[in-house]
Amino acid sequence: MQNKSIKNIIFDLGNVIINIDGDLTIKAMKELGFNDPASSAGGFEKSYTLLRQSNLFDLLEKGLITSEQFHTELKTYFQDSVTADQIDKAWGAMLLDFPKGRIELLQKLSKKYRLFLLSNTNAIHYHQYNNDLIDQFGFDLSSLFEKAYYSFEIGMRKPDIEIFEHALNDSKLNPAETLFIDDLDKNIETAKKADLQTMWIDISKRDDIIDKLNGF
Repeated sequence: MQNKSIKNIIFDLGNVIINIDGDLTIKAMKELGFNDPASSAGGFEKSYTLLRQSNLFDLLEKGLITSEQFHTELKTYFQDSVTADQIDKAWGAMLLDFPKGRIELLQKLSKKYRLFLLSNTNAIHYHQYNNDLIDQFGFDLSSLFEKAYYSFEIGMRKPDIEIFEHALNDSKLNPAETLFIDDLDKNIETAKKADLQTMWIDISKRDDIIDKLNGF
């Protein structure tokens, strides 16, 4: 990849811009009283894995079910009554911080490149991390990009190639001049199939994205 050939950069969100930890949602759901009678062994961890393999999260991230429908489905896994707010708090426990250095990096890169966001996300998380970013920096996430593509708004999600093609066509981007950045191998592989330039982020290295983009 030649830096000089890159004119556009498409960023993933989780673990690329915002830190996330799915184990915290597992912990919060267990503390809230998640109890799946069909999954006596493994508790929420096993059920969460099974739910991820089902279409519930896909439907939520594609905007094909509402937050209210998501709440209704998850409430069936609790013995005691829980509120939508309690579920949202536990569901959002995975969302951590926006490191200042990454936000400053985006602001720096925006002076030289066209920046875009391509994120698998849902309305519940969207409102939480935007509010967190506004509280910390005074602006919302979309303001950092020429355009942000959120899966729940456009009805597509990674790693399906359609979402990459949609972003490229919608913003009239030449894939040969466009760098896609993600921390998941399966998303990187699909991006390559869409002829995008790619950069994989190693989440075991705290500042990997800053180190890799420092020379851009």
